[in-house]
Amino acid sequence: MSRLIILAIVAFVSATLPVAAEEKVKATLYKNPDCACCEHYADYLRANGFDVTVIAHPNMTLIKQKYGVGEDLEGCHTTLVEGYVVEGHVPVAALKRLLSEKPAIKGISLPGMRVGSPGMTGTKEGPFEILSITGKAGPAPVFATE
Repeated sequence: MSRLIILAIVAFVSATLPVAAEEKVKATLYKNPDCACCEHYADYLRANGFDVTVIAHPNMTLIKQKYGVGEDLEGCHTTLVEGYVVEGHVPVAALKRLLSEKPAIKGISLPGMRVGSPGMTGTKEGPFEILSITGKAGPAPVFATE
């Protein structure tokens, strides 16, 4: 009888523990209400294990200013993930590196709307430089090249 109770307890505890592989990283993506490529980028993040909430905002300049994205680093949309700002169509490898290394920066950016980047149409032409958002004056340091 005691063996049955122990098995029941083990089964209960196992069933209530979260499974790390199933937990998705939460992300909030702010976008212009009329932009379709932002929805494609949100789908790209979802396909790569993120739980994305999309918020259409009528004034993206305010969002970018609030999170410290300088004009030279601006992309199409602004995504918040685990306390970092991810600006534009950043490839998921750079985003996952950011989340694993946890550098002392505000976030990362792929400025503009680069053809062939995740969520954008066309063929990628050459490597992308993903830049660090530091909040400091001067050129943004390169975080990754993909």
